Amino acid sequence: QVQLVESGGGLVQPGGSLRLSCTASRRIFSSNVIGWFRRPPGKGREFVATIAWRDSYTRYADSVKGRFAISRGDTDNTVLLEMNKLNPEDTAVYYCAVGSTRGASEEMWYGSWGQGTQVTVSS
Repeated sequence: QVQLVESGGGLVQPGGSLRLSCTASRRIFSSNVIGWFRRPPGKGREFVATIAWRDSYTRYADSVKGRFAISRGDTDNTVLLEMNKLNPEDTAVYYCAVGSTRGASEEMWYGSWGQGTQVTVSS
């Protein structure tokens, strides 16, 4: 089973930017999709973005559309999440996961999950 590791989280001021990385223990297959989710403090996990490895089709949550960008990394086992114009509502633990359903926004369509990386937006 593939293992995923998230990195790049940290503390950032409102309006700032961060880039998260999701690194898989094997190459990402053309049939795979990679999703980013987040769990804000005291809330359930929610969908952020997803990318299909085959054709780089992407889908975003309305709350991040126009501010976040998901993309394939420079290697065949990395996906990036570029986050701009961050605000305190973006504070959460961010997780990546691998699935096989193009455009899926629900957790049930994803199998392997990483341990998460903390993003805190505060002045």
